[in-house]
Amino acid sequence: MSSFNLLSMKDKMGVLHYSWVAFFITFLIWFNHAPLLQAIGVSLDLTSAQLKTLLTLNVAMAIPARVLIGMLTDRYGPRLVYSLLLAVCSIPCLMFAMADSYEQLALARFLLGFIGAGFVVGIRLVSEWFPANELGVAEGIYGGWGNFGSAAAAFTLPALALLFAEDGWRWAIGITGVVSLVYSVIFYRQVRNTPKGSTYFKPKHLGAMEVTSKFDFFLLLAMKLPMYSALALLTWQLSPEKEALLTLLASNLIYGSLVVLYVYDVWKVWQVNKHIFEKPVPELHRYKFKQVAVLNVLYFATFGSELAVVSMLPLFFAETFSLTPVLAGLLASAYAFMNLMSRPGGGWLSDRFGRKPTLLVLTAGLAVGYFVMSLVTSVWPLVLAVIAVVMCSFFVQAGEGAVFATVPLIKRRLTGQIAGMTGAYGNVGAVTYLSIFAIVDAQTFFQVISATAVIGLVTLAFMEEPEGSIAEIREDGTVELISVT
Repeated sequence: MSSFNLLSMKDKMGVLHYSWVAFFITFLIWFNHAPLLQAIGVSLDLTSAQLKTLLTLNVAMAIPARVLIGMLTDRYGPRLVYSLLLAVCSIPCLMFAMADSYEQLALARFLLGFIGAGFVVGIRLVSEWFPANELGVAEGIYGGWGNFGSAAAAFTLPALALLFAEDGWRWAIGITGVVSLVYSVIFYRQVRNTPKGSTYFKPKHLGAMEVTSKFDFFLLLAMKLPMYSALALLTWQLSPEKEALLTLLASNLIYGSLVVLYVYDVWKVWQVNKHIFEKPVPELHRYKFKQVAVLNVLYFATFGSELAVVSMLPLFFAETFSLTPVLAGLLASAYAFMNLMSRPGGGWLSDRFGRKPTLLVLTAGLAVGYFVMSLVTSVWPLVLAVIAVVMCSFFVQAGEGAVFATVPLIKRRLTGQIAGMTGAYGNVGAVTYLSIFAIVDAQTFFQVISATAVIGLVTLAFMEEPEGSIAEIREDGTVELISVT
């Protein structure tokens, strides 16, 4: 295996670079409307409530999409799934750019939630190419550099829109859709699922995650409930009781559909795993789902809080320190900028000092960081407030890197599904935190995040440091042991 040389485009390093660029484009498109909302509102005469609803719709589909895309990735391979996702999602992106009514905007934005699932595809792809001792930093680079696509949208798209005299926002958003379509072809031509001679292990079943014990079966069902609850919460926010985008009948139909879908989900989990109630899975082929559950909770607190804080931080700075929107947005961007180094840093720390110890330190730092942010008031020097934000964001994003330095070390053939579920919990966290922010002040909001980080610390007591190897069965029936240490 070649050395870890960031300047190389050969073998595993080429796959890493093609992967983070793909992720970068997905986030560029996922958040391409945010910096242009004012222009969109003026162009189509939208209300403030309608603009806020577009932001909500943008994250709604990402929760189930991450789970679904994770399953498809494990089954059909990241090369095909990532390429198709980039190509197919260019269609609603162009729909949004050409929309001439609020309803068309809302539908396109809802569908674009699918592109927020692109992240989980690269997690499986990168894990196929890098050994365990380099996996943390590789996944961190993939996540951190790709995640910067949302910040790139904020910096570049308003300027791009200005190049066009009329309806510049349409051109700016449309161009990102064309970029996605073109890159889908490049990605498919340049990337392979595995190094030559390696086996791409697929799950035995499609439709539900495999577990290997009775306890894990019931824990999996319990861990699915928050995802359905978050979708119900989003529905409530769009119901006549809140934003009134949905009618009472439509809201009730969605609530009923979520109940039916959960029952169907339980049935699929049973179909895939009922054999464990008849005969125990051999010890060699077992994995502990509690590892996944702990990572879900931690990503809820890390990425969930990042999405929520990025959304409210400019307003917090503007109101607390009486700043102009431009200056408040510039200072708040320091939080997102940390992704470039923090997430790879968290992965590197995991490779160097172990997965569990790194998560313990970073989660504790996250809890302290948000508590300090809850103490920020107008009497603080502005520079000290920015330092507090930057320090907190380091622990948040390094924690994200440490979480996904661990995800690929649980069960190789299920990596996409595990990444999908853990990634979905990040969106569940964002929905939860933003809903809380709607009813409390900023100080209480930061304290709530800090408290959930403490809960994450408690759950870490149940996590085990990955060690030894993962056993997978080749098509010829032989067993391959994949080192995780």
